[in-house]
Amino acid sequence: MKRLDIKTGFLCNNHCTFCVQEGNKFSGNRSFEEIKKNLEDSKKRCSGVVLTGGEVTIRKDFFDIVKLAKNLKYETIQIQTNGRMLSSLEFCKKALEAGATEFSPAVHGYCNKQHDFLTKSKGSFNQTVKGILNLKSLNAYVLTNTVIVKQNYKDIPKIAELLVKLNVDRFQFAFVHPMGNAWKNFDEVVPRISLAAPYIHEGLKIGINAGKKVMSEAMPYCLMQGYQYYIAEKITPETEVRGEIYQNANNFTLMRQKYGKSKFQQCKKCKYDNICEGPWKEYPEIYGIKEFQPII
Repeated sequence: MKRLDIKTGFLCNNHCTFCVQEGNKFSGNRSFEEIKKNLEDSKKRCSGVVLTGGEVTIRKDFFDIVKLAKNLKYETIQIQTNGRMLSSLEFCKKALEAGATEFSPAVHGYCNKQHDFLTKSKGSFNQTVKGILNLKSLNAYVLTNTVIVKQNYKDIPKIAELLVKLNVDRFQFAFVHPMGNAWKNFDEVVPRISLAAPYIHEGLKIGINAGKKVMSEAMPYCLMQGYQYYIAEKITPETEVRGEIYQNANNFTLMRQKYGKSKFQQCKKCKYDNICEGPWKEYPEIYGIKEFQPII
């Protein structure tokens, strides 16, 4: 069955330089009743739910939302978060008791200087790391996400080493989507994919050698040779999206492929053409398409 992705609102306690939702913060958070309706309406089609934002954990009704999802018998309840609220062990315990089955905190740097620079929130790195340690002490399932930007791509291997040390269950490296702040700050934020690729490969290799589940998102197959089996899009379940400002999606996979990504004439010669989605569509508007050469 499908997975439900609910945007619970757009308020956040970080101010990331690459945030795709930055322009939506004026909308605030959605009501509990709106979220309740989403959960109830989608249950007949979806077996799992991802609660995201903004930052879902700063909502006063956060535990009530998780409990509702549990009572509706969603099999998996993932909390997508910046991880800062998880620095409280008591908060982690309450989230698990409410019904959360997995947590996806964001780790964007290997040290506080790098991570805090990207989140524009002093102390956020230490809070997120503490949150991961808290979760693992409670035997919770942790899958992290790292957004790849100019300021951290050369340090992806160091981030991978940190994640292995923290004993996360799975980690993902996601190439930055040039929307919101990332589009506004494109020159300062978005690296060339071809320059980032070797570091991503090395980061994945570190995780693989440590026995971790790893994947990379928004990376075209032509730049993932040797690591094409770790492309996230091929294993991500079909997803319904609810709560977006401009457009919900009954099948986000198809919408992402049709409207979010770009393919080019040379892609037709590539042996991966039928499964590769290409880069985010905004990327070639600035950098062009010469990096993307077909694998024959």
